[in-house]
Amino acid sequence: MTNNDIFKKLRVALKLRDDEIVDILTLVDFKMSKSELGAFFRNEEHPNYMECGDQVLRNFLNGLVLHLRGTKENPKNPGEVLLRKKIAPKVVVQGKNFKSKQHKKYDSAVSPVKYKNKKKS
Repeated sequence: MTNNDIFKKLRVALKLRDDEIVDILTLVDFKMSKSELGAFFRNEEHPNYMECGDQVLRNFLNGLVLHLRGTKENPKNPGEVLLRKKIAPKVVVQGKNFKSKQHKKYDSAVSPVKYKNKKKS
């Protein structure tokens, strides 16, 4: 497993965007642009693909520790940091309420559309 694979898997597992990864790298004074970062996540056959070196991965992991745990002076709870990323709540619809909820979303001010190719019943 290469450093690129590890980096990709961490990115997906933690649901990190490119700008968040750049911010994590700046926590350990390691500057990298989004375009340089994008080269690590490309396919190996792509002309702009770049191998992720040990130094980049090491600095990312050190920055990730600071991002999740905080510093000695300002400690954080890693669970709370991960939960701050709001996930869209799933809508659970019960059988009888479904039609009434759909009816509430229906805008009566909009006239129904007549389609040319509609089959006549």
